[in-house]
Amino acid sequence: MKFEAPRGTRDILPGDRLWWSAVAAIEEIVPRYGYRRIQTPVFEDTNLIHRASGAGSDVVQKETYTFEDRGGRSLTLRPEGTAPIVRAYLEHGLHREPKPVKLFTIATMYRFAAPQRGRYREHTQLSAEVIGSADPAVDAELIQLFDEILRQTGVREYELRLNSIGDQACRPAYIEELNAWLDEHAGVLDEEARMKRATSPLRVFDVKNERVRAALEGAPKIGESLCDECRLHFAQVRHALEVLGVAYVLDPTLVRGLDYYTRTTFEFIELSRADRQQNAIGGGGRYDGLVEQLGGEPTPGIGFGLGLDRLVLAIEEAAVTPDELRLDAFIVTEDKEPLLPILVQLRRAGLAVDVDYAGRSRNAQIKHAQRLDPRSIVVVEDGQAVVRERGREDRRIALGDLVATLTPR
Repeated sequence: MKFEAPRGTRDILPGDRLWWSAVAAIEEIVPRYGYRRIQTPVFEDTNLIHRASGAGSDVVQKETYTFEDRGGRSLTLRPEGTAPIVRAYLEHGLHREPKPVKLFTIATMYRFAAPQRGRYREHTQLSAEVIGSADPAVDAELIQLFDEILRQTGVREYELRLNSIGDQACRPAYIEELNAWLDEHAGVLDEEARMKRATSPLRVFDVKNERVRAALEGAPKIGESLCDECRLHFAQVRHALEVLGVAYVLDPTLVRGLDYYTRTTFEFIELSRADRQQNAIGGGGRYDGLVEQLGGEPTPGIGFGLGLDRLVLAIEEAAVTPDELRLDAFIVTEDKEPLLPILVQLRRAGLAVDVDYAGRSRNAQIKHAQRLDPRSIVVVEDGQAVVRERGREDRRIALGDLVATLTPR
């Protein structure tokens, strides 16, 4: 019987260099902004996901993997990273730490949807969250972090789309105005738009039908109904982005798909792909009511999700070639035992070193080492070591001097 990865999933192999280089770049960049890493369980209480995402959202209605465990508890594989991180923030007392609390995770998420290029049922996502600050400068810094990841990984052709969807002070009046318009233009809505309207009128702007989207251009926009505080907040976000040198395009219909968003919403779109399908690399926004919704004190927050699969596609389109991962040294020997303590010392010194474990002859080990292309091939014989490096003459040294010879100074 032949086994394969389940539909909608894939294996990330050692040779997927773009993937691993992207992960390495993220792990290097994000902590520079003061974020600390967090890891949450792969499944959560189903009520948490429903309460955070909205029972009528596409995520909950169509995409969650929900199951009952052997104890009769309803659990759901996490479809996104924000709600689990906020749950952990409350459960473990992180809300008592100095604000804001900056957290990030690189983890698998799960959504049942038709698999497409760059869209998997199990996908890996960077989630970055800032909890405890309403400062517009935090919004701008978070967005600039996303922008910096794209720049540092070599993505060049992309666009930041930006909007504000207001808050509980100004959104209800806008919803009333929008509903009145939708009643007058009910004939332009398709089945998807009517279903989205039934759960949350704002979601009509998230439909896929191009005809409906074009018709909705005439609908009132939330930006026209912002209260003074939301309008000022959005103006300050835009100003801070300009100071940071982050270009953006205002998109008055950008609402995002989850119920918890307030005020700032944003999305990064890849522009280089010819098919123009599934070209959102990621996005996010404010969720100033989510912490309270999940049982905490009123606490502002903002975050984003960046899909690794989408990022790798964008890097591929930019024709970026990551540096080859190379061993620092491969040691050729027919008697490993005296070398074992030296291997430990070399690795403790920060060198990537390997030795043959397949029973190859001396000559076969050398050929194998040449295929691996390490920076140094070390041939050990008669208590001595010959260090071979491309472009340099061979050096014969005492075995006891090998660590000092290979360790960078």
